[in-house]
Amino acid sequence: MTGSSARVQTGGYDLPVYDYVRPPELAGGPRRRYPVVIVGGGLSGLTAACDLACRGIEAVLLDEDDTIGVRGASSRGICYAQKSLEIFDRLGIYQRIRDKGITWSVGKVVEGEEVLYSFDLAPGSASAQPPFINIQQFYVEWFLVDRIRELGRTDLRWKNRVTAVRQGAEHAVLSVETPDGAYEIEADWVVDATGLASPIRDGLGLPTHPERGEDRWCISDVRFRKPLPTERWTWVEAPFNENRAVWQHLMADGVWRIDYQMAPNADPAEVSRTEVAEARLRAHLGPEVEFEVVWVGPYSYRTHLMDDFRCGRVLFIGDAAHVMSPFGARGGNSGIQDADNLGWKLALVLRGEAPESLLDSFDAERRPAAAHNIKVTSRTGRFLAPRTEMERIIRKAVLDLSTEHPFARLLLNTGRMSAPFRYDASPLNTGAEGEAVPNVRLGEGVLSDLLRGEGAAFVALWAPDPAQPGLAAALQAVAERGWPVRVFACGAEAQPLPHLSGSGMGLLGLTPGTLLLVRPDQHLAARIRDADPAALEAALARALCRAPSDALARA
Repeated sequence: MTGSSARVQTGGYDLPVYDYVRPPELAGGPRRRYPVVIVGGGLSGLTAACDLACRGIEAVLLDEDDTIGVRGASSRGICYAQKSLEIFDRLGIYQRIRDKGITWSVGKVVEGEEVLYSFDLAPGSASAQPPFINIQQFYVEWFLVDRIRELGRTDLRWKNRVTAVRQGAEHAVLSVETPDGAYEIEADWVVDATGLASPIRDGLGLPTHPERGEDRWCISDVRFRKPLPTERWTWVEAPFNENRAVWQHLMADGVWRIDYQMAPNADPAEVSRTEVAEARLRAHLGPEVEFEVVWVGPYSYRTHLMDDFRCGRVLFIGDAAHVMSPFGARGGNSGIQDADNLGWKLALVLRGEAPESLLDSFDAERRPAAAHNIKVTSRTGRFLAPRTEMERIIRKAVLDLSTEHPFARLLLNTGRMSAPFRYDASPLNTGAEGEAVPNVRLGEGVLSDLLRGEGAAFVALWAPDPAQPGLAAALQAVAERGWPVRVFACGAEAQPLPHLSGSGMGLLGLTPGTLLLVRPDQHLAARIRDADPAALEAALARALCRAPSDALARA
């Protein structure tokens, strides 16, 4: 394991610098094969490493840098959605995020001083985690590194740059450069989390179908003293920004993240100059407000989408697989949820509890999710930066009508907020299921508590029916026959099953006799109306790409 012994000043913050350690392969010994090698120590790569470590899977993570975040960039991704927070709860870093970040649920679309539209996501939330927390991305990465080191199953190798990947039928070989020279490392599976300009993806000659957006933005991270509510405010046409869009969010450390839409032909270097940024902030905040600029940075967005998120022994997550504009907090959250989807499948395959074909479902589920997010964010982009005269006319009509007519306010598209994707068309489903199950409270804990532990076990939540005596023991026998599942009786004791109670029972829609099969990533694999052992085994077999007879063969 590697520690940190120094700090680097970047983007207004002191970030840890992790120690480079000479890899054992450079000592001249035999080349070792590892179960998983993750390339890239950003948000999605670290989430994947932490997920696998929690499941008891050894991995190597290779990153060409020696710190978290991006040098010179401060906030980057800041808004973490409920599904991602539920994942972080299972991984053991949620409380740190909650303590450091800013919890919010209210968003408003503003024109001048008038609120055109507002929403509050808290009243309809069934999860133990809030709808959103704002926190600078490097903090989340920092917490992930600390947790990975605590778990002790991941070899974190800083200043290790992957230059090539060769694939065979049963493993891949990665070529790596370090300050001490080059070496090769073998892996059963490679997870590419190297981001937008993935050298692995490009080295394999895999297309991404990129499209560059015309919209230009400039971020200002700023501290100021002005009493404002902890809400997400959006101006579609801000009078203090030449009638262009503006977002305003509060982050950790009392820093506000303000995104200003720029002219399409704006020079990135010019708009991000300190004096230009300060003039923009002064027009926004008013002449009497004192402020401190923490960081300023321009950005534009692009989209790309791979044809397949799996290529042999290599699986692609995060920006290596897909890129979308950041509207609605769908970028970083998508990468986190990629890692969550992939981790349990890799764990089951490596433990011999599922065939390699289970990994094909990663693409079958996460590529449609990425395509959906690209479609949603592209629509927002076209509302905020109309490309045609007709689009401009429609937007003006929506804005004009919104001042008096509530129906028009629903058409204000300033970013449809990130929500978990429903895997309707997944080959792992039994029936039309696939939705994310909220992290409801169950007794003294929450649903994600039942999904913790080594390996990757499904959770079967069964509501006993008095008319079905003896079913509890029969359901428990399914787990005893070798299926990776934990069965619980909900709302009423049913020996020999462990018993759950709590307000979450009603939120899950459990009625007497019903069984919910929850996947290790907290999505619903099956809703069995009349629970019985054969139906449970069939649903498990489908969700694992196994034959129903496999359990008997393994018993």
